[in-house]
Amino acid sequence: MIDLFYMDGLPVAVMGLGKSGLATARALLESGAEVWAWDDSAAKRAEAEAEGIRIVDLTTADLSNLTTVVWSPGIPHTHPKPHPVAERARKANLEIVCDIELLARSERDAAYIGITGTNGKSTTTALVGHVMEAAGRRLAVGGNLGTPVLTLPRLGVGGSYVLEMSSYQLELTFSITFDVAVLLNITPDHLDRHGGMNGYIAAKKLIFHRQTKPRTAVIGVDDGICRKIHEELTAAGDQHVWPVSAEGRAPGGVYAQDGWLIDDTEGRAERVADLANFPTLLGRHNWQNAAAAFAACKAAGVPPAAIVAAMKTFPGLAHRQQLVRTIGGVRFVNDSKATNADAAEKALATFDPIYWILGGQAKETGLDGLDGYMGRVRHAFLIGEASEKFATWLKARNVPVTACGTLDVAVRQAAALALKEKRAGAAVLLSPACASWDQFPNFEVRGETFATLVNDLSAEG
Repeated sequence: MIDLFYMDGLPVAVMGLGKSGLATARALLESGAEVWAWDDSAAKRAEAEAEGIRIVDLTTADLSNLTTVVWSPGIPHTHPKPHPVAERARKANLEIVCDIELLARSERDAAYIGITGTNGKSTTTALVGHVMEAAGRRLAVGGNLGTPVLTLPRLGVGGSYVLEMSSYQLELTFSITFDVAVLLNITPDHLDRHGGMNGYIAAKKLIFHRQTKPRTAVIGVDDGICRKIHEELTAAGDQHVWPVSAEGRAPGGVYAQDGWLIDDTEGRAERVADLANFPTLLGRHNWQNAAAAFAACKAAGVPPAAIVAAMKTFPGLAHRQQLVRTIGGVRFVNDSKATNADAAEKALATFDPIYWILGGQAKETGLDGLDGYMGRVRHAFLIGEASEKFATWLKARNVPVTACGTLDVAVRQAAALALKEKRAGAAVLLSPACASWDQFPNFEVRGETFATLVNDLSAEG
C-alpha cells in the first residue's frame, strides 16, 4: 500500500466508495489522516463503516477545515451536471483530485508510463507491464485497468508505475509528468462527461502534460484527431514523439506492415517481429496495441529483442479475444467483454470462418454495423433474451442460426459443427454483442463459464 505520509493528521474527504474509493480511504487511514467518507449509496456507506471508516455527509457538512476531496472519477464533477458535493467543494476552494494524484505526490522518485485512448488501453497497459516484468524491471501496473493505485507497492528510485489512464482520471491528476506517455486513438466517447468532443480531446491530451526531453510521447496516427495531435507535438519539439500505426508506414515510429512489426524509431525501418508470432494479439486493432507497447518499452530502455521475446508469451487479457483452447485445429475464443456490436466487430474482423456464440441482454443498437462481417460466419448459436430478435436479423442476412438458449448448449453444438466441418482457421467465438445480466451476474462470469465448458470438452470435441 502507498504511504500517504503528507496527509498525516489532516482531514481529507473521500467522495465515492467503490473499489478505488475504499482503497483510498484505507490508505489514508493507514497514513494517519482523518478520513471523511461519503457515497450516495447507503449500501456503500455501510460497507465502508463496517471497516471502521468514518462516514460524513459531504452534501451538508461544514467543509471549511478541509483542503482536499479525493474524487471517484466515475462521478460527474463538471459535465453534464456537477455533483452537489463538487459544487460545494469548489465554493470552499478545495482541490478535487483522484487517487492517482495522491500516488504521484507520494512516489516522486519513481518513473511513470501512462497509457490512454478510447480503445485498446487495457490490452496495451497489460502488455507493457508483461514486457517490462519479463525484462526484469521493478514495476507495478494499475489505474483504470482495475487495480486501485493506492494498493500498489512503494517503488521509489528505479521503479516504474505502468498506469492505464481514463479521460476522467487524467483531468483529476496534476502532478505526474509521464516519462513515457501513450495515446492510442480518439473516437467519440463519454462526450456528456466532457461537455462535447473538444473537452474529451483536451482530457486525453493531458497524458502529455509538461513532457520535455528525454521523455517520449507515443501516438497512434490511424485516426485524424490523433494525427493532428502528433503534428502539433512534433512541431513544438518539447519531447521525443514516436508515431505508431497498424495501417502502414509511420516514419520515425513503430508500425505494422505486410504482417511485420517495423521499428523506424532510429530511421532504419527494421523488421523486428512477425506479427503472426503473437497469438494473443490477433487483428489489426491489436497490431496498433503491439506497436504502441513496443515503442513504450523501447522508450523505457528495454532492448528490442527482449520486447519481442516477451510479447510472444503475453497471455492476453481475460475475456478479450482470449484464446482458451485449440481442439483439432479449431480455436475457442472468449470475447465475453464484447457487450455491444462495436466491441464484437473487432473479433469478427479477426477470425474467419467463425462459429459465433452470441446473445444475452441486447443493447439498443442490437447488431447494427456488423453486416459486412456476416460472410465470415458459418453458423450462429444464440443464447439469452436477444435470441429471437437476433435470429431475425441474422436470417435476413442468410446466416444459419441455431437457438440454443443457454451457453452450455451453444458451446457443445458450436464445437460439434466446427470439428465436423474442419475448416482451416476456424474459431468458435463467444462474442455476445450483449450484456450478460439475463443469465450471468457480469461478463466475467459469462467468460469464465465459457472457458470451463470449453476445457471440459474432450480432445476430440
